[in-house]
Amino acid sequence: MATEYSISDLAAEFDITTRTIRFYEEKGLLAPQRSGNSRIYTPAERTKLKLILRGKRLGFTLEESRSIIEMYDPEHGNSDQLQSLLAKIREKQAHLEQQLHDIEVMMVDLGEAEKNCLDAIAAEEA
Repeated sequence: MATEYSISDLAAEFDITTRTIRFYEEKGLLAPQRSGNSRIYTPAERTKLKLILRGKRLGFTLEESRSIIEMYDPEHGNSDQLQSLLAKIREKQAHLEQQLHDIEVMMVDLGEAEKNCLDAIAAEEA
């Protein structure tokens, strides 16, 4: 594994744009070293980017990802970080389950509205 990465290396590896990486920098989630105009990312910065992208796939906001990433403390264990992540995962699951329920109810309502429209059309044509 490399000890340094360019912005292009990371963009290619994670199939994202360099603009996306710069956006995460602007938000304070990444802080690469500089060499002139070039950005130099360490393995730790690469890991942060990986976690940010994973959080995004899981539906976490950038602030939620930031708070979890900032809890990382390998010297004292990661129990707090993992507990926080577990709580966020469960929160997202509950939210998605509610959305799924809401969609199911809406599908029933739409089916009834569709049937009522079709019945009204049939009544007018009769």
